[in-house]
Amino acid sequence: MKILFAGSPESSAKILNSLVNAGLDVVGSISQPDKRSKRDKGKEASSVSTEALKLGIPTFKPTKLDNLFKQEIAHLDFDFLVVSAYGKILPEWLLDASNIAPINIHFSLLPKYRGASPIQASILNNDNKTGISIMRMSKGMDEGPVYCSHEMKILESDNKIDLENKLASLCIKNLEDDLHNILNNKLTLIEQNNDEASYCSKIDKSSGKIDFTKESAKEIFQKFKAFVGWPGLYFEKNNIAIKIHGLKEYNGDNEAFKENSFRFISEGLAVKTIDSAIVITHLQLPGKRIISASDAVNSHAKFFEK
Repeated sequence: MKILFAGSPESSAKILNSLVNAGLDVVGSISQPDKRSKRDKGKEASSVSTEALKLGIPTFKPTKLDNLFKQEIAHLDFDFLVVSAYGKILPEWLLDASNIAPINIHFSLLPKYRGASPIQASILNNDNKTGISIMRMSKGMDEGPVYCSHEMKILESDNKIDLENKLASLCIKNLEDDLHNILNNKLTLIEQNNDEASYCSKIDKSSGKIDFTKESAKEIFQKFKAFVGWPGLYFEKNNIAIKIHGLKEYNGDNEAFKENSFRFISEGLAVKTIDSAIVITHLQLPGKRIISASDAVNSHAKFFEK
């Protein structure tokens, strides 16, 4: 079985590694072009590109999936195009290039959460289960028929990173068998019910902004878990963006917020929400290091009292 793999993040790199370790013939990998590193002015390869290099797999990082790239991979012969969070819409010629099928590993139970942020969407909506869908790719966004799905529970403690790692492990556990079953015609394609479809929006930096006067404590906690790592959570106070790096429940008296929406308590910085309150345990002001909210009381008490 020959595979051309396309993906970019760390979870996809783990899946790529599992395919190679299972003895499958990965003839090449496609990933996003190297991006400018946050640490310096150099370039940084995607996790999939880095893993493919370690495994000795030919790697392609096209800026455009055009005819030039088509010619570049024309010599490759592969049964499956396996896609996991590549990050670009694939042209029809690439979907048609595999001998058997173009496969997408989607981190949700389709048709729920079509689009680019299914893991975050499941957390934001406080779902109690999620899973992976192995689908045959089509021109539409995650609209192709599904070969099979694998479910798992979402724990109250799961954040985006936790859930992504668990879903990658669920995929690794099942993908080899799934591909063999597709190869041997043991799985029947099931068309998605478009009436049940939902779409998740693209996540950007502004997605992490919260407004304590308009959001409940539960909504803020779910956002904190959904956006851990990137884009993170922040709020504005006195026209300054302040990042939140730790949260916990508030068990005090809401009557204490009559004069001000912010108050320092022993656990951190308590903030009134639309329905109750939360406690910020760690925060970060622009250009400063992360500090505990307890330390912030010494130098920023007046800032939050204004």
